Amino acid sequence: MRFSSLFVETQKASKGANADSGYRLLARAGYVEPLGSGLFSLLPLGVRVTERLCRIIREEMNRLGGQEVLVPLVNPAELWQASGRDAVLKEDMVRFKDRHGRDLVLAPTHEEAMVELVRRRMRSYRSLPLFLYQFQLKFRDEERPSGGLVRAREFLMKDGYSFHRSFAELNNFFPQVFQAYERLFSRCGIQAIAADSGVGLMGGDRAYEFLFLSKSGDDRVIICDGCGYTANFEVALGQAENDREPPREIESVHTPGQRTTAHIAAYLKLPTRKLAKPMVFSDDKGAVMAVVRGDHEVSVEKLSRLLGRPGLRKATREELAELGLIPGYLSPLGEIGSRLPSVVDQACANNPNMVYGSNEQDYHYLNVNFGRDYASERVADIARINETHSCIHCGSPLKNRPATELGNIFRLGNSYSRAMGLSVQNERGERVYPYMGSYGIGIGRLMSAVAEAGADEEGIIWPEALAPFGVYLMGVGKSPKVVQASEELYRQLGADVLFDDRDELVSRKFKDADLMGIPYRVIVSPATVRDGTVEVRTRADGSEEVLTIEQALEFLRGRYLRHRHGSDA
Repeated sequence: MRFSSLFVETQKASKGANADSGYRLLARAGYVEPLGSGLFSLLPLGVRVTERLCRIIREEMNRLGGQEVLVPLVNPAELWQASGRDAVLKEDMVRFKDRHGRDLVLAPTHEEAMVELVRRRMRSYRSLPLFLYQFQLKFRDEERPSGGLVRAREFLMKDGYSFHRSFAELNNFFPQVFQAYERLFSRCGIQAIAADSGVGLMGGDRAYEFLFLSKSGDDRVIICDGCGYTANFEVALGQAENDREPPREIESVHTPGQRTTAHIAAYLKLPTRKLAKPMVFSDDKGAVMAVVRGDHEVSVEKLSRLLGRPGLRKATREELAELGLIPGYLSPLGEIGSRLPSVVDQACANNPNMVYGSNEQDYHYLNVNFGRDYASERVADIARINETHSCIHCGSPLKNRPATELGNIFRLGNSYSRAMGLSVQNERGERVYPYMGSYGIGIGRLMSAVAEAGADEEGIIWPEALAPFGVYLMGVGKSPKVVQASEELYRQLGADVLFDDRDELVSRKFKDADLMGIPYRVIVSPATVRDGTVEVRTRADGSEEVLTIEQALEFLRGRYLRHRHGSDA
């Protein structure tokens, strides 16, 4: 490809001040271009990298016996109604009608469509196990899309779905996908961390996510250096140290205008761990109060899993008013508090002499003790882990690190097949519902992470298997001999070369070559033409060699052909 014909323009400044650093590099180097909020176009360089990422993923999925399919982005709404997720996703899923009045949705994920595909085509248990995967667009109407590829509204995903005769068969396949994910991320040059994660709106009983540690990551991962425990901060387990003191007499205290945890703690001259933080959550089944310590936050994932209510969200002010609750003074105590089901975090329940709201304007209670002054149906771990917790397994301190989720795997069970009527007859003539797994990878997220992982001050450093081109060829000077030698070398190297034939300053060409991250830069100059050589620079380590043309051809063909045509699988 000649640079003069390539649809690309590099930029000096980063795009998207709030975006992840990988995206900023990709935008500068001419791989992606924003179109709207959470919407991005792939330029030719970005398409080439995406194709190479998909090739690696496709090879690993095929090794597992996967078969590639493609289901529509637009789904009949009735599929989502059948699974029960239509009511749960609410504003995140775009709904519309076609000209005939049929209800349709833009699918944010494709469990429903895949189950329907298999339901229509499968008749016998002999077709199981079955593993289908696809590369397809998703659309999620994110409330706050990020300035980069990590949290886009429309995005390309590899999603796979396995169907099994039994839970044991699914359970045996699950670790095979886990290992395939580890291999493919390694092949992409990413040190991915596998962590326990929540099942969220997907459902199921077990999930892992694969994370890339990044300062600009939109997720958090809890890591224990003592024993290696790793989990998403929404589901991570930990133990918080509580005060040890005898219970004191409960008393009411005037706290005029003090609504927030920080303000109340300062007003009463107490640490935030001595305050209770009640929050009310709601769904179509009603409201529930969750109570954690003031130095902790409620994990909606833990709370939802405990109650079996995946659609829980924070209650609105209007909903609180209907319940007779006053924001800033919420409490499970008294007549109003006792009318509302509550879940109390174990660290809050075990800490003596806490400060609680009174459900009365401008008043709080001091020295509240769980079990003496109020009770709850449930005491459980419902708090997000932070620096006040230690590892539940070995007692070591826990680290809370920013990260980007690249992929996930879910052990779904048979809830989807039951809800949507997917059943087969087993060898005993019984109708059974296949057990399912779901396995996703965000392609844009992965590309952004790879760009960030290998970058230096000059730009991207692509792994050889992923770079849009293997070689960046350029001539120095306008000598006819340099031009002729460059053209001949371009012809001999073949299609995997970006030939910078622009009439630009050499310094600009050097900067663009480094910014784009192409693995090898080949320079033809008057000196090398005279000697029958070329200069070859390796982007990854900056090393330079002067080789004869024959040596350069042998070296480059051996390198990029070996890495870019499957022999590294």
